[in-house]
Amino acid sequence: MPASADSSRSPDHATFAIVRYLDVVLVVASAPFVLLGHLPLFGYLLAAAGWIVLRFAVDMIKRRAWSASRTGARAALHLTAILGRVWMITLVILVARFVGGNSDGITAAVVVLAAFTVELAISVMLRDELAAEAGGHG
Repeated sequence: MPASADSSRSPDHATFAIVRYLDVVLVVASAPFVLLGHLPLFGYLLAAAGWIVLRFAVDMIKRRAWSASRTGARAALHLTAILGRVWMITLVILVARFVGGNSDGITAAVVVLAAFTVELAISVMLRDELAAEAGGHG
């Protein structure tokens, strides 16, 4: 009986993970359209790699923040996650612009803006589930 309970939880957990990281899924899934549309590849690749790395790094920092026992440490880690992402994404867009060119910079900015918009929408829709998960870490 417990095995069936575990198997019934598995699809829900997998679905939650896909929805939670829908921004990453969409960034990766847009690659064929970038290639077929002959869009600036350097800007796309830089933005996609930067977004994916930062997305998981920010999640890791936030998990650590929620498990911190001191309020000051929590605040510092959350601030690091928020401001660190802003600075790193800005750097990615600037590198795409100045190394690749205007079109690469614009492509990088569009990829990041689209990914951030999807992540923001998902975080609003799943706020209760994400809060419960964060509370489970602490």
